Amino acid sequence: MKSLAGRPVADAIYAELRREAAALSSPPSLVVLLIGEDPASQTYVASKEKRCAELGFRGKVERLPATVEADTVFRRISALNADRNVHGILVQLPLPPQLPREAILESIDPEKDVDGLHPVNAGRLVQGRPTLEPCTPAGVMEILKFYEIPVSGRRAVVVGRSDIVGKPMALLLLRADATVTVAHSKTPDLALVCREADILVAAAGRPKLIGSSYVKPGATVIDVGIHRTPDGLVGDVDAAAIASLAGALTPVPGGVGVMTIAMLMRNVFRAAKDVGH
Repeated sequence: MKSLAGRPVADAIYAELRREAAALSSPPSLVVLLIGEDPASQTYVASKEKRCAELGFRGKVERLPATVEADTVFRRISALNADRNVHGILVQLPLPPQLPREAILESIDPEKDVDGLHPVNAGRLVQGRPTLEPCTPAGVMEILKFYEIPVSGRRAVVVGRSDIVGKPMALLLLRADATVTVAHSKTPDLALVCREADILVAAAGRPKLIGSSYVKPGATVIDVGIHRTPDGLVGDVDAAAIASLAGALTPVPGGVGVMTIAMLMRNVFRAAKDVGH
């Protein structure tokens, strides 16, 4: 079974970004709003800040207390929208429960929405128009491209229907001419549906859901999940169980997760380039 490691793919993207960003008159800039003290969010934001520095981007984290009122967040996003020196705005999720997630994400200028979650960008994705794409699904497509996994004409099954991964993943595969099925917790005989896939994307958020009965021999399996368990980090795929069946598999860790920040950095660069910097 071939391992589809994300690090070589991400490194190639970073090398390209360094070359292209050097040609801009000013460096791409990203502002991350971090609300509250969620430990995982702190880790994710630190890695984004570090990657910006390594690429020569301007990365800034603005920290707000978990008790912040929504009006304060909206005012800050409005100011960042108006600041031409800010190219990308990212509100780190999850948000404290008193804050309206959808309204906050919609308040970001779509041209600065480097997470690719604004309804305008989602609509552009549906129509196949150029847009800032959600980072994790875009990273999956880069992995398939890098390892020369054929997509056109293949049957693809996406397990999961979230706005962040499942739905945009299906759209990107469809745009690449795959025949796509979106499966989920209400799908009858999920294993049978998954066994039809030449490309199986597991984004259900359930540890080791995908076992040997879910995988067609020779299939490419993309594991988007990551979970902390007493046995360490695991994905949505039971890697040991499918090792003798799958033709290729993304590892956890070191697979898709590595690509998410790489695609975020690409979106920041594209947002900067589009405003003429």
